[in-house]
Amino acid sequence: MKLFLRDHLSFMILYIITFICILFVIHRLDNIDNHYTYFIFLAIILLAIFLFFRYVRRKKMYDHMNGKGLETGDLLIHQPVASIEKAYADQMRSIQSILLSNEGEHKDFLQEQQLMISQTVHQMKTPLSVIQLLIQANQLREPSLLHEWQKVKKECDKLNFSLHQLLTYSRSSKILADVKIEPISVKSMVQEVVNDLKDYFIEKEVYPNSTIGENILIYSDRKWLKVVIYQLLSNAVKYGEKQSSVLIHYENGQLWIKNNGETIPESEINRVFELFYTGTKGRIKGEATGIGLYLVKKILSTLHHPYKLSSAHNETIFTIDFSRSIETAAK
Repeated sequence: MKLFLRDHLSFMILYIITFICILFVIHRLDNIDNHYTYFIFLAIILLAIFLFFRYVRRKKMYDHMNGKGLETGDLLIHQPVASIEKAYADQMRSIQSILLSNEGEHKDFLQEQQLMISQTVHQMKTPLSVIQLLIQANQLREPSLLHEWQKVKKECDKLNFSLHQLLTYSRSSKILADVKIEPISVKSMVQEVVNDLKDYFIEKEVYPNSTIGENILIYSDRKWLKVVIYQLLSNAVKYGEKQSSVLIHYENGQLWIKNNGETIPESEINRVFELFYTGTKGRIKGEATGIGLYLVKKILSTLHHPYKLSSAHNETIFTIDFSRSIETAAK
């Protein structure tokens, strides 16, 4: 109540001036009827003066509420004058202090979490590499147990892929800090990823078919783009039909990755890019993590490469548009 009275004190003063002082002036004149227009004019002038001074005193608050203060990063009213402004500014300062404190704690927690994930993944990769070497050695020593060792190798490959995906996810929050734009040979980059997935192609009996020309260059970040291609090709193999091929084609600034197999329901096309969303096929196969396409979306959005996913008639096509980056580089 006290704050309300202080905020409306100017209204009370205006009321007193208008209905007491002005009436006193009019009474000194000969007849109020003859000066009725003068009375209205004087009241309007006083109201206009009052509104003008009130607007000037609170202009910064109005600008702030219209969003101008937020555009410049100012969360508080500069030099509050009125009592209501001062009370509002005090409230905002206390809220801002709490938010900044929570933000600092959250950043520290994220850094600790990223460090823990990174160290854990690296510690697990060392014994995993040793296990893979032992598998290769025992496959040569014990040909009779080749099938069993292949099963062990398959599970190790799954574990290695999951660790790689987890490490990439933990680093994805700082993509911009690790971006290096450079000319990239599309064919060589795709071939590197295909070689990394060679065993996976053979195991699933799916074969790569690249029709990319030799001299095609794009401008992007090689490291992060390889993560995208790796994820898309592994998905194409995972959900592709046996004895089929994965087509990798580049034309008119667009990279196409197409596989034959089960299609993605139309209702899930947009949701497959959400974090931890596995979809119908992911639940059936039980191998999906719901991280891969989320990383693809995040990386491509950060690098400003438009993308499109379509799935129908036993075909799934993922398209990445590099035409904008080529135009930018040409300029």
